[in-house]
Amino acid sequence: MNNTPSPFELWVLDVNDFFWSKLLIVLLIGVGLYFTFRSKFLQVRLIPEMLRVLMEGRSSKKGITPFQAFCISMAARVGTGNITGIAIAIHLGGPGSIFWMWILAIISSVSAFIESTLAQIYKIKDGDGFRGGPAYYMEKGLKKRWLGILFAILITLSFALIFNAVQSNTITLAFEQAFDTNRFVVGIIMVVCFAFIIFGGIKRIAKMSEYIVVILAVLYIAIAVLVVVMNITQLPGVISLIVKNAFGFEQVAGGTLGAIVMNGIKRGLFSNEAGMGSAPNAAATAVTSHPAKQGLIQAFGVLTDTLIICSSTAFIVLFSNVYKTTNLSGIELTQASLNTHIGSWASALLAIMIFLFAFSTLIGNYYYGETNIEFLNGGKVWLSVYRVAVLIMILFGSVAKISLVWNLADLFMGLMVVVNLLSILFLSKIAFAALKDYMRQRKQGKDPVFYRDSIPGLDGIEGWEDSPSKRNLEKHNA
Repeated sequence: MNNTPSPFELWVLDVNDFFWSKLLIVLLIGVGLYFTFRSKFLQVRLIPEMLRVLMEGRSSKKGITPFQAFCISMAARVGTGNITGIAIAIHLGGPGSIFWMWILAIISSVSAFIESTLAQIYKIKDGDGFRGGPAYYMEKGLKKRWLGILFAILITLSFALIFNAVQSNTITLAFEQAFDTNRFVVGIIMVVCFAFIIFGGIKRIAKMSEYIVVILAVLYIAIAVLVVVMNITQLPGVISLIVKNAFGFEQVAGGTLGAIVMNGIKRGLFSNEAGMGSAPNAAATAVTSHPAKQGLIQAFGVLTDTLIICSSTAFIVLFSNVYKTTNLSGIELTQASLNTHIGSWASALLAIMIFLFAFSTLIGNYYYGETNIEFLNGGKVWLSVYRVAVLIMILFGSVAKISLVWNLADLFMGLMVVVNLLSILFLSKIAFAALKDYMRQRKQGKDPVFYRDSIPGLDGIEGWEDSPSKRNLEKHNA
């Protein structure tokens, strides 16, 4: 097999090097730190409130619940990024990349709050309830529909097509490794199963996501806890290894510190998606009384995804010496590491889990594309074309060369981050005003309720009603 990169692949690698070694690291950390200080460390002080709001949003007869919207976004977050991506980061950047992944998650969780709160504020009504996301707040908040169109195209190409090819590729590789299955046959099975779900509508997507994500996350964390308990004496040493490798003199002197930071941030972003503009598409669908509630839930999702689920994979890999003694990467490295802990049958177990993890990610990714197709005013014909294209890319990814697919994913992910982060930076004052309104009502012992006129001067709002006082005034004047 010829592994020499094509001219196109080399071009993609050059662009990615610029994005990830320079522009994106400055943007992600700089904007995240600004939001962190402006919100007075929201990601730490409001964790109890995040948990309260998440549990509050378990039931709704009006549409997608906040918990289901959380699960749709987690379905896209919790997937190959948590299992394959973390192993790739360790393989390329060493244990220290995990430290920078943690740092990115903590800083960027406030960016997730900002983007999801904005998505709620600027959401619009549709036949299934609500829809929204970056394209919508770019159009209505920034008054730049062309920017919304650009983002809608980027996220549709990225998530629904390229990222879904990454997911299907990982599934077929895992099954080939564990069961020696034919990758094309597994791809056909995935296409059939996925077609059943995507032609069933958003409520079926939400329900499937809720069940799959909760069960898988609990099961995977349980396995990781078992591995940690079995290797508890190594835990202090592994944590010390991660920190030392992140700042160690050897890494600086060897010129590899940049690779450690870059891989930690790149793979961390692929996993938690904070600031990328993907999760707000799911956040906008929730029926909730205040936009800040969904913002808090999504911020909690970033922390959960990285600090718990990604760390689970990191400990599984680092507790074994496989990453030192072999050249394995990705899902094969995680499978081999788990084999050393709980036996050779672990490879088969992880293959099944990665199928379900990645399949749940396909669901979330698909929805992100669908809601943006609607933003572009695509009719039923375009929606059908989009669905067929998604199924084709899943089949393509199941047999494609993995390196090109991952590099393309990094490229489009970088483009999305630039467009979205700059947009939410300019709109952040609105999200902070919503947070101030939310906290004011909470201090008064109320269940916060948001109205169209809760923030003075706000316009372009379709998904929220006027306050009772404004309605009474308008009725009196009439």
